[in-house]
Amino acid sequence: MGKATGFMEYDRCELTSIAPKDRIKNFDEFHVPLSEEERRTQAARCMACGVPFCQAGVMIAGMASGCPLHNLVPETNELLYHGNYEQAYRRLSKTHSFPEFTGRVCPALCEAACTCGYVSEAVTTKDNEKDIIEFAYEHGLVDESEPSVRTGKTVAVVGSGPSGLACAQLLNRRGHKVTVFERFDRPGGLLRYGIPNMKLDKRIVDRRIEVMKKSGIEFKCGVDVGKDISAKQLCSKFDRVVLCCGASKPRDINVPGRDASGIMFAVPFLREVSKKVMDHDYDYKKVIGAKDFSFGSLKGKNVVVIGGGDTGNDCVGTSIRLGAASVTQIEMMPPAPEKRAVSNPWPEWPKVLKTDYGQEEAIFCFGKDPRIFSTTVTEFVKDEKGNLTAVKTIKLERKIGKDGKVSFENVAGTEGQLPADIVLIAAGFLGSEEYVTKEFGVDVNGRGNVATAEGRYATSADDIFTAGDMHRGQSLVVWAIAEGRAAAAAVDESLVGYTNL
Repeated sequence: MGKATGFMEYDRCELTSIAPKDRIKNFDEFHVPLSEEERRTQAARCMACGVPFCQAGVMIAGMASGCPLHNLVPETNELLYHGNYEQAYRRLSKTHSFPEFTGRVCPALCEAACTCGYVSEAVTTKDNEKDIIEFAYEHGLVDESEPSVRTGKTVAVVGSGPSGLACAQLLNRRGHKVTVFERFDRPGGLLRYGIPNMKLDKRIVDRRIEVMKKSGIEFKCGVDVGKDISAKQLCSKFDRVVLCCGASKPRDINVPGRDASGIMFAVPFLREVSKKVMDHDYDYKKVIGAKDFSFGSLKGKNVVVIGGGDTGNDCVGTSIRLGAASVTQIEMMPPAPEKRAVSNPWPEWPKVLKTDYGQEEAIFCFGKDPRIFSTTVTEFVKDEKGNLTAVKTIKLERKIGKDGKVSFENVAGTEGQLPADIVLIAAGFLGSEEYVTKEFGVDVNGRGNVATAEGRYATSADDIFTAGDMHRGQSLVVWAIAEGRAAAAAVDESLVGYTNL
């Protein structure tokens, strides 16, 4: 390594954040980058550990340990420490399609498995990679030209989220002609319409899409495959089709009063707000003060978010920016411990309690953590006009049966009620939407995901492949990118008999 003793000499230094009182006034990203000298110092902390678990990307106890992309982390950090940003970018690009996305939204599986983190604090690998890709854009290094030789083969990628984009990128580099179909008005899928702007500025997505367009990839937006164009039509025009439509079937909360007005799923809510941000060219005053959302204005409203994951947290932060009078987040699981349990050793993913940006903002605005743990909703209360007024709740007790299965039981006497004008359901997803899978005639598994052989991407239908959340179920952006790249290799091999992807 460039600085063999760096991990002993330097402390971990994370990005500072703009204070909640200032950042809730807009939808801008709010992390302040380090100077070049400070970033190189952080790269110097990467130790010559012998076995870099950070790049393993293996499953341990049902959870990912290390980066699924197998990024060559120690090599990249060494190049960064020496100030060789261009070579660091070249090295990172060998395994990673979009560091600018994961550098903003990934929970950093690499850092959770960092050997330095076992004895001290992990290397800031996620932030290091973000600085590398931003340097590359600033200095014109991210400039893919159209392949000089085309194979004559055509591929349709359905869905422009992270898996679809990664798949399209690699297939195009191989010389196949790729067309990406997106049902919404702009490409990006989850990156554009499932993640709020303060976590991933949509101009960052636009920047990458423009690079991909210049490289010869065609995007057709506003085309809902399975409705606007049939599977038969698509298959007749392309040699291969890759389904990357995501796990977009939301899990509902079917309790009395579900028909009350004021209840909506989280992703459509986030999508509507993101679209408003872009349609108003990032003029946040027009967004924050808007009253023409489908849900009206949130100003002065009591918002209840059902679901404790990343999407639920994004709903909390977005609701605060739109002027909610209160935001409560209901989580059926009990709170995780503040420190690793003995049963959760390194390099497993650390199951510890984390307070994310939305919860931090709620604490600032309302004086308390918005999360209510071990709780579920039993009824949506509505007035005589059908408008939501409150939600009834009850505490849950987590139990483990003799067969090892976990169940949750209501605790009598713990009933409660919360005022609610708006409820956002962020309770996860139940696989891909049926109209797409039925249209293409592909088999699905018990979880509603498109079925393939283990470790494969070819579906039960001829010449149809799949990748991303549609294949593995609701997961992380980094897993979607890894899936897209792997599916591209499978498609390439099916087209020409071998692959070097």
